[in-house]
Amino acid sequence: MAESIVRAHAMEAGLDGLVAWDSAGTGPWHEGDGADHRAIAVLTDHDYEQDHIARQFQPAWFADLDLVIALDSGHLRELRALAPTPRDAAKVRLLRDYDPDADRDAPGGLDVPDPYFGGTDDFEEVLEMIEAASGGLLDAVAEALEADGTHLPNEERV
Repeated sequence: MAESIVRAHAMEAGLDGLVAWDSAGTGPWHEGDGADHRAIAVLTDHDYEQDHIARQFQPAWFADLDLVIALDSGHLRELRALAPTPRDAAKVRLLRDYDPDADRDAPGGLDVPDPYFGGTDDFEEVLEMIEAASGGLLDAVAEALEADGTHLPNEERV
């Protein structure tokens, strides 16, 4: 869900073509499968496109990535442990770190819960969390692009 939502918001912000977005899990579960039917339904209800095929994150990918987003603290630890260098480990951040309204002290902290064992309402809640963090994430990406000398189309800011 996160890839579809962030990709759509990035396109609206004029970052399409400047940033590559991709998605992978920390384990081999459902590898080769499409997205959960409930995720597809919720994304479709909110006018997001998706074409997800599950695959597992590979440590070798760190060399080509500037930022790796984890949805929960367990995945954050797993991804940082996979990182070949401390510099690569520092590339891993929690998505909700970018949500200025996220309550770090709430139960679950900055984790986006896995809705897989829940119902449609759980997928809706996850969508809202991802949307809430998308603006801050895209602001950070735009700032990094500008710092590297990339000219954003029409001087658009996220």
